[in-house]
Amino acid sequence: QVRLVESGGGSVQPGGSLRLSCAASESIGSIDAMAWYRQAPGKERELVATISSRGFTNYADSVKDRFIISRDNAKNTLYLQMDSLKPEDTAVYYCNAGIIGPDGSYYYNHYWGQGTQVTVSF
Repeated sequence: QVRLVESGGGSVQPGGSLRLSCAASESIGSIDAMAWYRQAPGKERELVATISSRGFTNYADSVKDRFIISRDNAKNTLYLQMDSLKPEDTAVYYCNAGIIGPDGSYYYNHYWGQGTQVTVSF
């Protein structure tokens, strides 16, 4: 099982930016797909963005045109560039290594890292 360590979170004002990183314990080039999830207090964990082994990306409607997911296979690292942050983006962000099924949906692995906190407020 791949081990994932998230980092890069912090506190910013609305409209600010953050770049999250997820370091993997093995070559992510061998992983079918990766994703970012987030979970706010009292809410269910939600899928934010996915990226396939070929670099195909998909985003939740709430973050489209604001977030960019990318992967650097040489560094075994997944990234999430977060721009134009809003208070509703406040959550703990987790990365995940999973698969994209024949229907195009992302299927997550139940092994999670510790996550990284993102707080957007004045």
